Amino acid sequence: MAGVLATVQRLIDGKKVAESSDLQGRHFLVTGCAEGSLGFATALGLLERGAVVSLTVRQNSHLIAASLCQLLDGQYHHNIHAFNLDLSSFDSVEQFVRAYQVADLPLDVLINNAGIHLDLMSKWTSPQCSADGHEIQWRVNYLGTAHLTLRLLPLLSSSAKNSGDSRVVNVVSQLHSKGLNSEFFEPQRPYNSWHAYGQSKLALVHLTRSINRHFAQVGISSYCLHPGAVYTNVAGKGLANTGLIEKVRNILAPLEKLFLKTPRQGAQTQIHCATAAKEALMPGSYYRDMRVAAASSEAEDAATADALWSELHAWVDQVQAA
Repeated sequence: MAGVLATVQRLIDGKKVAESSDLQGRHFLVTGCAEGSLGFATALGLLERGAVVSLTVRQNSHLIAASLCQLLDGQYHHNIHAFNLDLSSFDSVEQFVRAYQVADLPLDVLINNAGIHLDLMSKWTSPQCSADGHEIQWRVNYLGTAHLTLRLLPLLSSSAKNSGDSRVVNVVSQLHSKGLNSEFFEPQRPYNSWHAYGQSKLALVHLTRSINRHFAQVGISSYCLHPGAVYTNVAGKGLANTGLIEKVRNILAPLEKLFLKTPRQGAQTQIHCATAAKEALMPGSYYRDMRVAAASSEAEDAATADALWSELHAWVDQVQAA
């Protein structure tokens, strides 16, 4: 009975909406805004509140901007700025940062929403790697995101000097619990794509804590969150080319939608972390359904967070010098 009640409560919580607020004059950057995604719903929710929103997708970002315009009153169209960004590419991140600087846009809140979850059927027996040799989920979900964040911290710091309130919001997952601190530097487990996904998300939790530890004094706070079980295109991509399973999933999609959050509902926790009054939030924390939740015990290891932070800086410096 208790389990049923807990499930019902989660369904109720999942349909709550972040408190509405006027965001005029606030500049947000949301990554991973493909149509039908959490990022798209997040960008739309922020624009409806009057925010200036820069959005990224891997390619054809102008088409995403056009789709948002169709859903918005004309007064908000000039608040949309669209960029191409491929988080698996060091050069793409650097090019994006330069383009953002050329656009002369300030930055109050960075929402690191982009991410991939591939091989949902666990068919991979060895890592599938990016062009520069990193396991692909680690490369996109953590390494590319952390590189981007590092490059944008000066802009966030500049905004914080004026407002005292800049933020980094990292979309992680409850699956960060599949990650182990011991696997970051000396992996022991046989390769499994779900473990790899969990490692990337655990690293983002550590990144959240590191940003808060290093930059809170200049007005930058950071948060991470689990958006809940959401019906988006992530599962579709993860089940692509699986034959019968992919077909069955497509047939059952209407039923699946009944039990999962819509992207609009799933976006509420990241909108909450990005827009709620700062005094109502707990910086450095992990959120679920717009409330602080318990993260994996692995996320409490400050020494691992520090080691990842140092390794990130060393990697960025090394690639830049090459």
